[in-house]
Amino acid sequence: MKTSKMWRLGKGDVHTLPGARHRPPLKRPIWIIVLLPMVCLFLLCAYIYPPQRSAACYLFSSKGCKGLSGWLPPPARIYTDEEIASRIVIREILQTPPIEVKNAKIAFMFLTPGSLPFEKLWEKFFHGHEGRFSVYVHASKEKPVHVSRYFINRDIRSDQVIWGKISMVDAERRLLASALQDPENQHFVLLSDSCVPLHKFDYVYNYLMYTNVSYVDCFNDPGPHGNGRFSNHMLPEVRIKDFRKGAQWFSMKRQHALIVMADNLYYSKFRDYCKPGLDGKNCIADEHYLPTFFHMVDPHGIANWSVTHVDWSERKWHPKSYRADDVTYELVKNITSIDMSIHVTSDEKEVQSQPCLWNGIKRPCYLFARKFYPEAVDNLLQLFSNYTAF
Repeated sequence: MKTSKMWRLGKGDVHTLPGARHRPPLKRPIWIIVLLPMVCLFLLCAYIYPPQRSAACYLFSSKGCKGLSGWLPPPARIYTDEEIASRIVIREILQTPPIEVKNAKIAFMFLTPGSLPFEKLWEKFFHGHEGRFSVYVHASKEKPVHVSRYFINRDIRSDQVIWGKISMVDAERRLLASALQDPENQHFVLLSDSCVPLHKFDYVYNYLMYTNVSYVDCFNDPGPHGNGRFSNHMLPEVRIKDFRKGAQWFSMKRQHALIVMADNLYYSKFRDYCKPGLDGKNCIADEHYLPTFFHMVDPHGIANWSVTHVDWSERKWHPKSYRADDVTYELVKNITSIDMSIHVTSDEKEVQSQPCLWNGIKRPCYLFARKFYPEAVDNLLQLFSNYTAF
């Protein structure tokens, strides 16, 4: 046949072949198109629901299950209904423009067991600035006896406070609730009975009233007295990656004070699961609640350091306390010249430092200091008789 003859032609007869053959179009590899989505779906399921047996993990990666998820995008954060509602309220408060008032005041909120040993010093600090500040006193053990006119009739309804428990946070919120009732209060400072001012009133007023952040202490402590206090009961709303630590002595803007009062979700997590002795841990609510809360809802709105100086260099449960003989010009000058905020993790493996920035400008960090013994009051009065020294 003619066809078979063509197949028997040699190389020399190639020129006798007819024109190029028209081959039918190749069939698309349908099996590949079907297989690829199945493989992708399988890998996605393996990522979301990783196999627990090591043998199954190593089918996909020599690094095991962790290696499989290392190159895939992290799963989307799924919020609970309560958290969505809470964040909507917080967002709306933060986006609401501040109330314009003719006479903005600073609320000085004192958290004390009883009488305040430094009222005379605070009276000297407040004198001549009436109408630019408010005073609130929460006395948790006994009714205080006041010696300064600025403190008389400034006691709020108080309750018992136990160190290390949520009652400390409750007292802070009680002070904020009382101070927020006055719409002229635009900044809120939490102070203890052992706190003293380091500067004249005008300096403190301008420093706080014209700042663009709140001074809430906040840092990541991976040590035993930081992340080691975290409880899995706080999940899913509070995760260990967001758990933070800091001193309780804050200074915050009105909007931040409002969201603290509006919060119940995150507060309830710390109320129920951050307490001494729970699961063998000693979680201290006043050291973790506000730092964690602000880190989660408005991390760029806080300075991450406190304007109240505390000396933890002795590495004890309580900070260094200053007696009368310790109160010198050099001591106060040293404290007021500090312009770097330093945190040491509880495992003592890491020192975190940052410059103290006021509206982007490096400034001294501290406006107040603690802890001072009552016996130091006379020396402090003499030292601060002229505030212009600092």
